[in-house]
Parts: sequence; structure tokens; C-alpha cells
Amino acid sequence: MEIELHRLAEEDLLAGFHFYERQSARLGHYFLDSLYADLESLAIHAGVHRKVFGCFRLLAKTFPYAVYYRIESDRVIVFRVLDCRVDPERHKSGLGR
Repeated sequence: MEIELHRLAEEDLLAGFHFYERQSARLGHYFLDSLYADLESLAIHAGVHRKVFGCFRLLAKTFPYAVYYRIESDRVIVFRVLDCRVDPERHKSGLGR
């Protein structure tokens, strides 16, 4: 299955990279490597995750992030990659709900 990142998801990943890179050198790169591995897993496991706010939600394995996506024919569209340490209502508004 093809995985497509929405512009907002790309911005979320970049913001996470900068946050972790400020914490420790190279941690931002580890963050991206980990999240991209989670995203790549959607090629096989898309659709098995719980639906939250109208989207499937994959919880990242290493960092406290949630990946919100939808399946459209043979594509997985990732809309947001959001930090789970914030109020869940912000996720709802971030997904346009």
C-alpha cells in the first residue's frame, strides 16, 4: 500500500525533530528514524488500529506520538503526527473535528 503524508503531517514531523534535537544532539534524527519506521509499518498494518476522531490512530513505538491516518482505495493518507503529551482535545481540533 502506498503511504502519503499530508503537508500538516510533514510539519508535525519537522516540529518533533526540532524539539528533540534541542534536547540532545542527534535525538531529532533518532525521532525521525523511529517515526518513519512506524509510518512504513502502515504498508502492512493499515486499518488494524483503533479509530479515534474519525481516523485510524497508530501509537508510535518509541516516542509519545500518535499517527492519524485514513485509507483511501490503495493509499494510506497520514494527516497528522501529534504529540500525545498534549490535551487530546487539541488532537481533535488539529484533525478538523
